[in-house]
Amino acid sequence: MKDELIHQSIENKIYVVRGQKVMIDKDLAELYEIETRLINRAVKRSLERFPEDFMFQLSKNEHSSLISQIGISKKGRGGTRKLPYVFTEYGVLMLSSVLNSERAIQVNIQIMRTFARIRQMLSDNTELRLEIEQIKKKVNNHDKNIEIVFRYLDELLEKKEQPLQRNKIGF
Repeated sequence: MKDELIHQSIENKIYVVRGQKVMIDKDLAELYEIETRLINRAVKRSLERFPEDFMFQLSKNEHSSLISQIGISKKGRGGTRKLPYVFTEYGVLMLSSVLNSERAIQVNIQIMRTFARIRQMLSDNTELRLEIEQIKKKVNNHDKNIEIVFRYLDELLEKKEQPLQRNKIGF
């Protein structure tokens, strides 16, 4: 039960930005129980470990969109002074190598398990969607056959309803 709550807590902190699942530096700091500036400082010391597919800074539009999406109000004078950094799954994994604490290691293990769980759920959904599409195709083909049968029956009924016309014999 405790693991389930941890996974849900982490899942609630994963967002999709630029088509990638990411976590915000502030949320990671909260999970690691450290200040955001400490994460950013550790990252800046090892920037070569964090290429753009591991970490990137949000644009103003992305930040605004994310704030409205997650319902965080800006505190004080306009919120954060700098635009936040976000970390992809690989970036979060790399964080454990620059944050040398037992807490960071344990949190990263949970985050990696959560990312894996999300991947599995997406995979399961994809398989389910494919199965549904196959069923739809079968139903559609079946519906077409039923439609043809009803059309044929309608034609038969129309022929039955038409009165027989007899040809006149003679003049």
